[in-house]
Amino acid sequence: MTWNDVLKYAGKGNPAPPKRVERSMAEWQALLSKEEFEVMRLKGTERAWTGEYCEAHAPGIYACRGCGTVLFDARTKFESGSGWPSFTTPVEPDVIKYTQDFSYGMRRIEVECNVCDAHLGHVFSDGPPPTGLRYCINSLSIRLVPDA
Repeated sequence: MTWNDVLKYAGKGNPAPPKRVERSMAEWQALLSKEEFEVMRLKGTERAWTGEYCEAHAPGIYACRGCGTVLFDARTKFESGSGWPSFTTPVEPDVIKYTQDFSYGMRRIEVECNVCDAHLGHVFSDGPPPTGLRYCINSLSIRLVPDA
């Protein structure tokens, strides 16, 4: 995955998801905590440095808190200094959806779970090698599944 791939997906359409999970807003509210619902369904953002996984270093995989889709491998997590968990690449290209986001007078690329449309965070082009990407993700949107 490269920044050009991200821009292409955000501008011209995303890869087909491996599956779809669809629920009503009432079903999401019953399934998620108030804070999770605010971030994942209403596109909120948790405060910097407050997230459960901000400074986590345990091995494992990170899955969508809404549908369980595996999104990131802990081996791609790095300390970005941003205050949110950051990753260099998703586990597969088809698990993340990219959308242009012009909110708050900024131009960013929003990332969502491509399976259930949960808001995850944003991706930026200032990450480390090998991808140069920084997936800046809300802890409330993901769950660590530790290695056995």
